[in-house]
Amino acid sequence: MKRFFPFLKWRHLITCQSLRADVFAGLTGAFIVLPQGVAFAMVAGLPSEYGLYTAIITPVIAALFGSSFHLVSGPTTAISIIIFSTLSPLAQPGTPEFIRLTLTLTLMAGIYQMAFGLARLGTLINFVSHSVVVGFTAGAAILIAAGQLKHALGVHVPGGASFISTLFHLFREAGHVNPYESAIAVITLISAAYFKIRCPRCPGLLFAMIIGSISGIALNGEAHGVRLLGKLPARLPPFSIPDFSADTLQMLAPGALAVALLGLIEALSIARAIASSSNQHIDGNQEFIGQGLSNIVGSFFSSYAGSGSFTRSGINYQAGAVTPLASVFAAIFLALILLAVAPMTAYLPMSAMGGVILVVAFKLIDVHHIREIIKSSRSESLVLLVTFIGTLLFHLEFAIYAGVFLSLAAYLTQTAHPRIAVLAPDPQDPRRRLVNTERRDLKECPQLKILRIDGSLFFGAVNHVAEALEKIDEDNPKHLLMVGIGINFIDVSGALMLTQETMRRKKLNKRLWLCRVKHEVHDFLERGEYLEIIGDDHLFSTENKAISEIIRRLDHEICRSCGVRIFEECEKAI
Repeated sequence: MKRFFPFLKWRHLITCQSLRADVFAGLTGAFIVLPQGVAFAMVAGLPSEYGLYTAIITPVIAALFGSSFHLVSGPTTAISIIIFSTLSPLAQPGTPEFIRLTLTLTLMAGIYQMAFGLARLGTLINFVSHSVVVGFTAGAAILIAAGQLKHALGVHVPGGASFISTLFHLFREAGHVNPYESAIAVITLISAAYFKIRCPRCPGLLFAMIIGSISGIALNGEAHGVRLLGKLPARLPPFSIPDFSADTLQMLAPGALAVALLGLIEALSIARAIASSSNQHIDGNQEFIGQGLSNIVGSFFSSYAGSGSFTRSGINYQAGAVTPLASVFAAIFLALILLAVAPMTAYLPMSAMGGVILVVAFKLIDVHHIREIIKSSRSESLVLLVTFIGTLLFHLEFAIYAGVFLSLAAYLTQTAHPRIAVLAPDPQDPRRRLVNTERRDLKECPQLKILRIDGSLFFGAVNHVAEALEKIDEDNPKHLLMVGIGINFIDVSGALMLTQETMRRKKLNKRLWLCRVKHEVHDFLERGEYLEIIGDDHLFSTENKAISEIIRRLDHEICRSCGVRIFEECEKAI
């Protein structure tokens, strides 16, 4: 039963004390998500109430069928912007057709996510570089800000315009800025910043929206062309039916996959980040199922695609939530608030909403991690830059796919070039341990070359390793000792490379030796009968045993005239 109903796993944690904590955390979360839900729906190109519907339905299902105790799902900025980008070329935002396509996209994304969870593909998300997420969210933040400037400035920009086109229209309309709407937006921005600094745990965005509404009334904004949000319908999420036509499903499939992947990346990364503080184990596959089921159910109750929210999840944990019931209570309180305050949104200026969304967009840009990535890695910096530029200039799903592909290409390139270190004994070490000659200027034996391979010997790496081994022949050592402690994995191509190198060196009257090979690698070579070619007598458990045997087989005439003699066994051999 617990496999199908995972909420049964934490029912023993429910006590009177935990219920009080969850109720308080849920009440806090309801006030936090109220302005966010309205703002995110506007970003997605949907009527404002759809963000609240999503914040009521999605977190309940995700909490009951996910694995995290503190993850709060619902509408998010990144998912909202990708929905708008995907669907705005297909239908006018805010229209019934746009809403129908949004619900269908949500259903398909949920099916993708649930399928990934049932297929136990939760570990695949680990292959998506953090740089992709940072670059995408930074690009999404710029897109959101550009899209909301028309509300903050009171100018006209066509719906569905691209980033470059939006900038062009804003520049062209610079002389038609409405000073009243701009003033309301600035007041809202300052209010939101004040509450963020002075009272970070209070619902600052909600207070900023209230202050913006009051300032609009004080300025008699409606008489000066200030546009208002309008009254929200005071009702619970109504039943809805997505479009099941084959043409629509085929058209939305690529975008739905991008929404599904981004949603899973967001949810799982946030759940694991909070779990590092709460010491809870996160089941990635169960989280996939919970996120997918929440979107599937939500698509039938007027909710668009949701995911984990870092802000609401963090506040939920800090507010003292004990079980996922906090998310359920937050949804219940939000439904009650919606029924009570919906008529009051008729006095909310669009410019105030624009100011709130600008604050949300600014918080998306992770300057700290961007700086870290740029300083630490060129390849990751390239991934971040490509994803960021792709987000601004192309379809968002293309940006995500390009970033993922580039990060995987960088990873494969790195694994395909394992580090090959040349080793020599350290004369200052009493045990004369082998160290990397790149770190110390050490002498080497003219007849014996010692290497350590730091990486797996698989089909992608064998060419690089084979070329390195052939290059060593330029120094013409008769014996080559390969230290295998760094080889964690070997496949058929890697084993064949070792056997081919063994035979090649035999033809040249040279020898290949192995030592400190891990059990897994040794068992693989033994099962495949590769050791019969390499030779059991050419495989040793330690470097010392290998070196002692190899020195017995050196050309002692060369040893007598050698001035290096770096091994203790050299004197004995002579």
